[in-house]
Amino acid sequence: MKATQYTTYQVNGKAVTEEYLPIIENESDHPGMVESQVIGLYPKFTDQVIDGFGGAMTESSAYLLSRLPEEERRKAIEDLFGENGLRFNFVRIPIDSCDYSLDEYQAVADPIADPELETFTLERDRKYIIPMMKEVLEVASKPISVLLSPWSPPYQWKTAPAAAQNDGAVYGGMMHFDRPENKPQRSNGGSLRHEFYGSWAKYLVKFIQAYQAEGIPVTMLSMQNETVAATNWDSCVWTPEEAKDFLENHLYPAFRDAGLDKTVDIFVWDHNKERMVEHVTEVLAGDTKDKAEGVAFHWYSGDHFEAVSLIHKLYPDKKLFLTECCGLHEPGSAGYAGVNNGDPFETPAHADYKDAAAYAHDIIGNMNAGMNGWIDWNLMVNENGGPRHVPGGFTSGLIAHEKEGIYTKPLMHTYIKHFSHFMEAGAKRIELSRFDDTLDATAVKNPDGSIVLVILNKTGKDSGAFVRMEGTLTRVSCPAYTISTIIFD
Repeated sequence: MKATQYTTYQVNGKAVTEEYLPIIENESDHPGMVESQVIGLYPKFTDQVIDGFGGAMTESSAYLLSRLPEEERRKAIEDLFGENGLRFNFVRIPIDSCDYSLDEYQAVADPIADPELETFTLERDRKYIIPMMKEVLEVASKPISVLLSPWSPPYQWKTAPAAAQNDGAVYGGMMHFDRPENKPQRSNGGSLRHEFYGSWAKYLVKFIQAYQAEGIPVTMLSMQNETVAATNWDSCVWTPEEAKDFLENHLYPAFRDAGLDKTVDIFVWDHNKERMVEHVTEVLAGDTKDKAEGVAFHWYSGDHFEAVSLIHKLYPDKKLFLTECCGLHEPGSAGYAGVNNGDPFETPAHADYKDAAAYAHDIIGNMNAGMNGWIDWNLMVNENGGPRHVPGGFTSGLIAHEKEGIYTKPLMHTYIKHFSHFMEAGAKRIELSRFDDTLDATAVKNPDGSIVLVILNKTGKDSGAFVRMEGTLTRVSCPAYTISTIIFD
C-alpha cells in the first residue's frame, strides 16, 4: 500500500497545493503503542454511497459562460467538469426564473388563458442554459445527471403574498418584504392555489420531458426551492400538508402516467437543515414515503448535522442531497454587515479562506451524517456577485471578469476539488474516529478499493495525526489553515 497527500495552503491570497508521500509503517513494527493524535479508519464498516458533486447552471451562470471567449469558456468548463478539474457529475437547473436570472420569466406566459399549456416553450432556456449544458456534456469526465428545481409556479396560479414566513436572520439586511402590490406574483412568496395543483404537476412533467427531448439528462426533480421562504425573489410557500397532498395526489400520479416514476427521482424539502425534520416527517408520513426518493437541503442556517443524521436514520433508503450553498457576500469583499458575521476589519483574503473552510466543514459534516450528493449554487458569478434580477450578490467557485474576458478561481474552488476530484461516484463512506475536534475528517472507499481521507484544519495551530488503518500507521501533517486529501492505494 502507498499513500499520496495533497495539502492546500493560501499564500498571498492564492491557493497553493503541494504533494507529499507519507510514510506507511506496520503498526506491529512501531516501538510502543500509539494512542495519541490518532485518526482511526475502518474500511470494513461502510455507510451511504456517495453519488457525486456538482453546481447550478442558473441563467446568470450560463449567460456569463456564454460571454467568455471560446477558449476561456472551454477552460472554465474543464475546471468544473473535466478530468483535471472538479469532475462534477451533477447540475442543478432552475425551472423558469430564479433570483439568478436576468429577469423574471416562465415557460407559459398565461396559463389561465392557456390551461392546456399549448404555448409552453423552452425558448428562454435555449438562449443560454441549454447551449451551455450541451458544452458541459461534451467536456464532462463523468456521466452528468440533472436536478430540476422550481422557484415559483406561474404567478397567475398563486395567492397574493402574505407575511414573510422565513427567518429573516438567515438573510439579514438583504431581505426587503415591501409587498408593493397585493396581487399574485412570482416573487415575495404566496402559495399555489389548490385548484391548480393538477395543472402545476402537468407543467412540471412537460418541463422535464422538454429538457429530455433536448438531450439534457434530467434524472431528479425537487418539488420546490426553499419551501417555506417568502423571499423577495421568485418563491412559493408550502405547508407540510400542502406538499404531502401535492406529491401524493398530483405530482406522483402525473409522473406515473408519463412514465417518469421509474426514471426521475422526486426530492422533498430543498431548504435549510434546521427545519427539515419536522417538514420531511410530515410530508413522508404513511404511503407518501414511497413516492419520493430523496430529501434535498441547504446550508444557510448553520451546521445542523444532527438533523441530517436523523433523516438518514429515519429514511435509510432515501437519497440525501445538499442542493445549495454559497458565501453570503460579493466576490472579493469581506462580507455584508449582519450577514456571515461581517467584520469591518476583515480582509478579502481571510473572507475567501473562511468561505473555503466553511464549505469543507459543511461537506465533511454532512457526509458523516449520511449525505449522498452535494451541489453548489452558481457555477459562475461576476465580480459583483451577479447578475441577478434583484439587488445584492453572492460569491461562487468561479468569478467572471466580464470586461477582461477572463475568470478567476477563489480558494473554495480548490477546497471543493479535495472532495469532488478524488471521490468517485459509487464510493462508500467508511467509518472513522478522531482524537478530538480540532481536525474535521471524512473518508470513503472508492469502487477501485482506494481509500480517500480528507482532513480540514481550520484552526491557527499546526497539527498532525497518526492515521491507523488495518494494522498500519501513516504520519500525516496538518498545518494551520489547510485542507489535505490523502489517497491510500
